[in-house]
Amino acid sequence: MTTRAYGFLEVAPKENGALWISLKNPPKKNAIGPAMVNELLWALEDAANDDSVRSIVLTGAGDAFCAGGDFTQMSSSGPSAELPPKGDYADLLLALTRSPKPLVARVNGVAMGGGVGLVAACHFAVAARGVKLGTPEINRGLFPMMIMAVLARVVPQRRLLEMMLFGDKLDADEAAAIGLVGKAVDADGLDAEVARITGQIAQKSPITVKLGLEAFAAQADLSLEQALPFLRERLGAVLSTDDAREGLMAFLEKRTPKWTGK
Repeated sequence: MTTRAYGFLEVAPKENGALWISLKNPPKKNAIGPAMVNELLWALEDAANDDSVRSIVLTGAGDAFCAGGDFTQMSSSGPSAELPPKGDYADLLLALTRSPKPLVARVNGVAMGGGVGLVAACHFAVAARGVKLGTPEINRGLFPMMIMAVLARVVPQRRLLEMMLFGDKLDADEAAAIGLVGKAVDADGLDAEVARITGQIAQKSPITVKLGLEAFAAQADLSLEQALPFLRERLGAVLSTDDAREGLMAFLEKRTPKWTGK
């Protein structure tokens, strides 16, 4: 696993092959700025290229997930200055939605603005009851332009417009009801739910998960006429893997498959 000197992240492997990436900007409740964005892009790329990583858990250090944007950060200064620029927040949202490793947002505290964008861009999201998630930008004369693209993929249109135009702040159960998070749990059950998700992923074929997520991301912007031929071709790619052959043989032999990731 690649080790880097991060200034705004804590990166550590945990159970089930999950790599935990914790946002770390305590004085500002883990607000995200250019330096943190750049570090996240590097961490996601490293994780994508590491076969030992089966899933990625994105969370916040301390009692916050991400309170929004921190425009005082400068990508050219601070502890992570040695990392070359890799992209901006738009690139980060693209990297999250196109990640070949399943991403789980562990929403342990407040998530506003840019933080909500991170939640929406992940494949899974679990929030602790008592936390607030929202898009308060309009109350400051701003509008959540960048995160609108990922929010529109998980939140129904009319409810999303209410969130953005009213500056709504939702509790975890409300966020789950509209699809912003997949599940709301009591705070003391947050880690158990994250472990359940990462444990499920760890039991699946790594190559099948990778090919499936890549196809899922690629077909999202295609018309039905374009998506079906593309997915037919991608199904062929899956069927050609050793793991697909092993899975089918294990089914016929009534045994647990032994994945090789090939």
